[in-house]
Amino acid sequence: MNMAVLIPLCIVYIGIMSGLAYYGYKKTTTKSDYLVGGRNINPVIMALSYGATFISTSALVGFGGAGSIFGMGLLWLAFLNIALGIFVAFAVFGTRIRKLSLKLDVSTFPTLLGKRFDSKFITVFAGAMIFIFMPAYTSIVLIGGGRFLQESLSINFNVALFVLAAIVALYVISGGIKAVMYTDAFGAVIMLIGMMVFLVVTYNAVGGIVDGHAALSAMKNMVPDSLVGGGHQGWTSMPVLGSPLWWTLVSTIIMGVGIGVLAQPQLAMRCMTVKDDRALYRSVLIGGIFIFFMTGAAFMIGPLSNVYFMETSNQIAIAAAGGNSDLVIPKFINAIMPGWFIYLFTLTLLSAAISTISSLIHLQASAFGEDIMRTLGFGGNSQAMTRIGVLVGVAAAIILAYFMPGGVIARATAFWFGICAAGFLPTLMGALFWKGATKAAAIASMATGFGVSIFGFLFMHVSESSVFRLSQAIFGKDALFAFPWTHIDPLFYALPLSTIVFVAVSVLDKSKSVSSEIEQEAIAK
Repeated sequence: MNMAVLIPLCIVYIGIMSGLAYYGYKKTTTKSDYLVGGRNINPVIMALSYGATFISTSALVGFGGAGSIFGMGLLWLAFLNIALGIFVAFAVFGTRIRKLSLKLDVSTFPTLLGKRFDSKFITVFAGAMIFIFMPAYTSIVLIGGGRFLQESLSINFNVALFVLAAIVALYVISGGIKAVMYTDAFGAVIMLIGMMVFLVVTYNAVGGIVDGHAALSAMKNMVPDSLVGGGHQGWTSMPVLGSPLWWTLVSTIIMGVGIGVLAQPQLAMRCMTVKDDRALYRSVLIGGIFIFFMTGAAFMIGPLSNVYFMETSNQIAIAAAGGNSDLVIPKFINAIMPGWFIYLFTLTLLSAAISTISSLIHLQASAFGEDIMRTLGFGGNSQAMTRIGVLVGVAAAIILAYFMPGGVIARATAFWFGICAAGFLPTLMGALFWKGATKAAAIASMATGFGVSIFGFLFMHVSESSVFRLSQAIFGKDALFAFPWTHIDPLFYALPLSTIVFVAVSVLDKSKSVSSEIEQEAIAK
C-alpha cells in the first residue's frame, strides 16, 4: 500500500467521523438523548446504524473466509439475517418494543424486561449478563480492527488497539447513542459501496454469474479429503445431513447467528430510537438491502474465490491462504482488485470495526450505569455512571484482547448471538406477546437459558470446551459426550429448554402476578 495515500485518507475519514460524533454530542442534552436518541432518529439513520452494528469484521472477513470452506450453504444465514434480523425484528418485534419502552418509560433492554415483569432482579441479572459476557465479543472485534490497522498502516498492534479503543470511547462518552448512530450510518454507506463493488468485480473475475457458479459446482472433486470426511459435498451443496460439518454449519453458524439476532440487546435498542411504527416499516427496505450486500455478498464471494485461485494458482482458496481462513478475503482482494479499492476496503473494514465496537461499548455502559448501578441504588447521576461504564467496558475489552486465542472471531460471534437467544428470547417474546407470562417464569427461563448455554460451552461443545479445558480437568476428557453432541451448538438444546421452562412456569404459577394497566395496554397494542 502507498502510505502517502492511505494515511491522509484515514485522517480525513477519522475527521468526518469525529465531526459526526461532535454533532451527536451537541444534540445530546438529556438522558433520553444519550440512551435512545430522544426517540426521534431518522429511519434511514436507524436502519443503517442497525445494519452497521449487526455487521462487523467477522461478517466481511471471518464469515467470508468461512464461506470459502463451507460453500454456498452459508447463504441460508443471509436469508435468516434478512427475514428475521430485519423484517421480523423491525415490523414484528420492533414495533412492540418501541411501544412498550415508551409506555414504561424505559431506555434500555434489561430495564424493559425488568419493568414489564415488575422485577428489579430481572433488570440487574440481564444487565449483568450483558456486562459480563459481552466484553468477550467486543474484544474479538477490537482484535480484528487492531490487527487490520497493524497490517494496513504498519503500526504496532498495541498502539493500534489503544488508538481504536480511544476513538470508540470518545464517541460513546461524548455523544451517546446519537454519536454512535451518526457515525454508524456514515460507516454503513462506505461498507455498502465497498461490498457492492467487490461483488461485481468478483463475478467478473470468475467469468460471470452463470459461468462462475458452474465452475464452482464442477470443483466438487477438488474438496480436500479432510473436508470430505467431515461431510463436505462441494461448494454449491450442503454438507451431508448429520455430519460434523453439517452440525457446525447449521447449528452454530446459521441457527446460532440467524436466530440469535432477534435477542440482541444492542439491536433491540435501535427500535426504541424512532418516533413511530411507520419509521420502523420504512427501515425494512433499507436494512434488507444493506444486509444483503453485507452478508449475502460475503457468503457468495468466499466460495467463488475458490474458482479464481484454482484458475490462477491451481489451489483452492484455503490452500492459497496458507490454511488460515481469515486470510482468504484479504488475499483475494489483493489479487483481483485495483489499488484504489484496497484503500476503500481499508475504510470498509475500519467502519465495520468502529461501528460494531461503539455500539457494544454503549450497550455495556448503559447496562452498568442504568441497569445495574441505578437499579441497585448506587450513583444518583446514572448518565455519569454510564460514562464510567464506557471506560470499564473499554478496559475489559482491551484486557481480554491479550488473552483471546487467534482465529475465533466467527466462533465468538456465534457464541454471543446463541447465548443471547437462549437467555433472552423466550422472556422477550413473552413480554411482548403474552399477557399470561409471569415474573417467576421470566426469571426461571433466563437462568435456564444462560446456565445451560454456559454448561454446554464448557463441557459439551468441543470447539470451546477443549479451549477452556475445564471438562478435561474435572472429567479427563475434552467433552462429556461423543459425537454428535461435540458438534451440536448449545443453542439447540438451551433455547428449547428455556422456552419450555418459561411456558410451564407461567402456566403453573399460581401467583399470576398481573401486569399493570399501562403494561397491558402496551401489549394489547
